[in-house]
Amino acid sequence: MAGPLAHLKVLDLSRILAGPWAGQVFADFGAEVIKVERPGRGDDTRHWGPPYLKDERGKDTPDAAYYLSANRGKKSVTVDITTEAGQDLIRQMAARCDIVLENYKVGGLQKYGLDYASIKAFNPAVIYCSITGFGQTGPYKNHAGYDAMIQGMGGLMSITGVAEGQPGAGPQKVGVAVADLMTGMYAVSAVLAAVVYRQQTGLGQHIDLALLDTQVAWLANQAQNYLTSGKNPDRQGTGHPNIVPYQAVPSRDGYFMLAVGNDDQFKRFCNIAGVADIAENPAYATNAARVIARAQLIPQIEEATRQQESAWWLEQLSDAHVPCGPINTLDEVFADPQVQMRGMVIEQDHPKAGKVKTVRNPVRFSETALDYQQAPPVLGEHTEEVLRELLGKSAEQIAKLRENGAL
Repeated sequence: MAGPLAHLKVLDLSRILAGPWAGQVFADFGAEVIKVERPGRGDDTRHWGPPYLKDERGKDTPDAAYYLSANRGKKSVTVDITTEAGQDLIRQMAARCDIVLENYKVGGLQKYGLDYASIKAFNPAVIYCSITGFGQTGPYKNHAGYDAMIQGMGGLMSITGVAEGQPGAGPQKVGVAVADLMTGMYAVSAVLAAVVYRQQTGLGQHIDLALLDTQVAWLANQAQNYLTSGKNPDRQGTGHPNIVPYQAVPSRDGYFMLAVGNDDQFKRFCNIAGVADIAENPAYATNAARVIARAQLIPQIEEATRQQESAWWLEQLSDAHVPCGPINTLDEVFADPQVQMRGMVIEQDHPKAGKVKTVRNPVRFSETALDYQQAPPVLGEHTEEVLRELLGKSAEQIAKLRENGAL
C-alpha cells in the first residue's frame, strides 16, 4: 500500500455519507479500510439511484453513483451484526484495527457489545469515532439527524439563498450534503490528532462528533459576524456579507463570478467597465463604504457588466488581475484544461463495470504518492479475503459462518 497512512487499519461500520466520506479519505491516504455492510443489501446509498453504474453491456449494476462517490479504496465485508457469530467477527476485526468509525444511533451498538467501552476493554489503544446527528449528550441525542435538516437547524439555510424582496427569495439548501461532508473531514482530522496522541501516550480514545456541532462550527465568519454584532446575517444570494462586489453578475450572454477583494481591484474593474467615476465616489471608494451602499452600487455594476459577453469580461479582468471566473456546469468543470491537467478524474478497474471513474482526492504528497488501487467495492467483494488474511479463518470456518447466517 502507498500513502502516508499505510500503517493503519480502519474498521468502517458507518453508512450513508459522513462516516463513509471519512473512511474514503483514510483509504485514499493508504490506510486499509474494511467496510462492514449488511448481507444482501449493504450500505443504503448503494440503492440511492438513479443513476446507477453501468456494466460492460450498458445495463445497471446494483450500485448507485451516490455510493461510488464515498467508498473508493475500501474492502467490503458482509457481516450480520444481529447474530452472535457476526458480533464476534466484528470484535475480532476491531481487535486488529487502529480505528473504528461508526454512525449508529446513540447506544445502538451497546446491545451488540460493539460500543466503545466494550471494544476498549480488549483494545485499549483503539481510536473509536462516533458520528451522530446531535452527539452523545444533550436533549436531541436520540433524534435522527440528516444533512438537509442539519443545514436548516444549524443556520446555513438562513444565510443561503436569494435575499428577501427579490424574485426567488427564500432559504436554500446547498447543492451537496455539506454538513455530512464537513463532519467527515472533521472526523479525519480528529482521528489523526488522536493517532498522534496515541503515539505519545499509547492511549486510544473515543471521539464524539455531531453533524449539528459541525454545522455550527463551520459557519465561520457568518457566525462571528453574529456574535460580534448581535444581528442575524441576511441572505445575499451569491453575494458576500463582508466584501462588495463579490457575487455573480450578469453579462450579455449569461453570468460570471466577480470577486473583488480590495479597493485597488475595484478601481481596476471600474476602469475596464467604463465607470471610473464610481470608484472615485466616496460612497463606494472603500470596501466598508461599498458594503453599506450595496443596494445602490450593485445595480450600477450590473448595468455595466451587461454590456459585454462573459468571455470578454473574463479575459479583460483576468489580464488586469481582478479576480473573476466562469460559472461552470459539471460538463464544463470536467472539460476545463486546469481540472484535466491536475488529473481530477481517475479511472479504476471494476469487477462489474470494467472501468469506473471517480473524483480523485485533492491532496498531493511529495513523498507518499497516492495510488488508488481499489475501486469502490461491490457488496461483499472482500469478505473471504479479510476473514482469511486478517483473522486467519480457514475455508471451512468461512463456509460454516455462511451456513449460520453470520455473513
